[in-house]
Amino acid sequence: MDVIASKQRNQPAPPGVLFDDLIEPNRQPSRPWLHLLKDEVPPVVLESERPSRVVWSSLWTKRPDAQIEFDLPAGASGTNLRWTLLIEPPAPDDRQFRHMCQRIGTLVNANLRYTYGQ
Repeated sequence: MDVIASKQRNQPAPPGVLFDDLIEPNRQPSRPWLHLLKDEVPPVVLESERPSRVVWSSLWTKRPDAQIEFDLPAGASGTNLRWTLLIEPPAPDDRQFRHMCQRIGTLVNANLRYTYGQ
């Protein structure tokens, strides 16, 4: 698999909380965040190492070969969450690439982050 994108952003929650939310996105019905589009499917956890790493299967029906790896190192405050998008060749075209990266950013760096009050 090839790494085609990676981004790091601080999250206010500690690594253990983020780990739990990534392992089971709907565990707390009072704070839903994994809002999928029509062409997306819920991820399956392929690998995990508590509390520092989670690997999801693809969200996209058009690219079932994709994987999203989350690294969850503790930061000065919260977690310095890094997501990495891996995909089997051929790489997606530019439009699909931007869409995939934007969706990960929206789900994790917006929706999930907002559930922590930020």
